[in-house]
Amino acid sequence: MTTTQQIVLAGGCFWCTEAVFDRVEGVLDVQSGYANGHVDHPSYEQVCSGRTGHAEAVRVSFDPARISLDDVLTIFFATHDPTTLNRQGHDVGTQYRSGVYWTDEAQAGVVRRVVDELAATAAFDAPIVTELAPLSSFWQAEPEHDAYFERHPYQGYCMAVIGPKVDKFQRTMARYLRKS
Repeated sequence: MTTTQQIVLAGGCFWCTEAVFDRVEGVLDVQSGYANGHVDHPSYEQVCSGRTGHAEAVRVSFDPARISLDDVLTIFFATHDPTTLNRQGHDVGTQYRSGVYWTDEAQAGVVRRVVDELAATAAFDAPIVTELAPLSSFWQAEPEHDAYFERHPYQGYCMAVIGPKVDKFQRTMARYLRKS
């Protein structure tokens, strides 16, 4: 019997984060959505307005016997910039904030430890500004956002932003790639 864990990660555009975690060994499912806002069932357009309080995020379901939460977080922090407040590249607004939203207190301890270790080792050139909080809400994004990169590899944003991010991940973190 497989025990599955879930954690919600906001690393800017959810298309980017989903494209990375879809390739990770031990990740069972990745769902794009909207986390920790104050509007029920928000639309993409509402979230993009910056007025709902949500972060574009992904819910990562993983098998902890195949990949640890530590490794999930290592991948997350290596594949986005956790030092820029409310932005990733040209994507600007609170909906593009960096965030980790845990589902239980055991995860909270791991998240805090990992962030403290990154800060103590000066892993980044600036302080980490990632929002760390319990998951209060997650609303799955509209179906057109599912597997966006896989379905639209030649769309401009995919070619300019997501493709290079996925290539870098595959090149620098090959040990985490799905084997099949």
